[in-house]
Amino acid sequence: MERAPGFHTRASLREDLERLGIRAGDMVMVHAAMSRVGRLMSGPDAFIAALRDAVGERGTILAYTDWDGAYDELLDGEGRVPAEWRDHVPPFDPAASRATRDNGILAEFIRTTPGARRSGNPGASVAAIGARAEWLTADHPLDYGYGPGSPLAKLVEAGGKVLMAGAPSDTMTLLHLAEHLAGMPGKRVRRYEVPLWTAEGTIWRMVEEFDTSVAVVPGLADDYFNDVVEAFVATGQGARGAIGVAPSLLVDAAAICGFAIAWLEHRSSTP
Repeated sequence: MERAPGFHTRASLREDLERLGIRAGDMVMVHAAMSRVGRLMSGPDAFIAALRDAVGERGTILAYTDWDGAYDELLDGEGRVPAEWRDHVPPFDPAASRATRDNGILAEFIRTTPGARRSGNPGASVAAIGARAEWLTADHPLDYGYGPGSPLAKLVEAGGKVLMAGAPSDTMTLLHLAEHLAGMPGKRVRRYEVPLWTAEGTIWRMVEEFDTSVAVVPGLADDYFNDVVEAFVATGQGARGAIGVAPSLLVDAAAICGFAIAWLEHRSSTP
């Protein structure tokens, strides 16, 4: 079928994805700037459908959702919410809480796709659809939710891939796993309260993790993920191409995570 001028379709997007290297059975974590992909028939749903077509029934698609809690400014010096505000902060409910708007619209579209699953760590949560969505999102640790046992660690374990469809390289969430695993001193740690929905009512839980809002150790640029990704691609790994009209990158999750760990450890040992 002839493509309407300026439009990208489910079928044409699938062709782009397969050309870049996505295959049947893949597990793919996707970051996308939908405005850069171009005009789509059926908007982000067409992109999601194309992804599902490309990975097939045995494949899985996931996106980093975080959550739209937006109460950080209320936290005191110990990471606690003042008593007068506690009843006003909505609890995190994996089934209902919106994905953060900072991540663009695709994560929320994936979260609300029928059959999607969402992991239970508010700030580190991911949404997934497909064959291994349940396994990927189950038992997400509340402490150090970007480390072992997290969906990020499971993505690496499963031999998954990361797709950056027009998204900046410094938004590659998987590299927070590398920050966790890298052996280097002086990692910044953050402790803060989160409200969690339960059938019996809201419970408050103090969560501890390596700080993902800034560089994990002093001396690194806040956007150093971009440097890691560019250095990785310079070794000849990863595939670049266009999804729609968006400059895109596909990488092997285990390969770039291992590269990032070595990159971080080298810099922490270099004066």
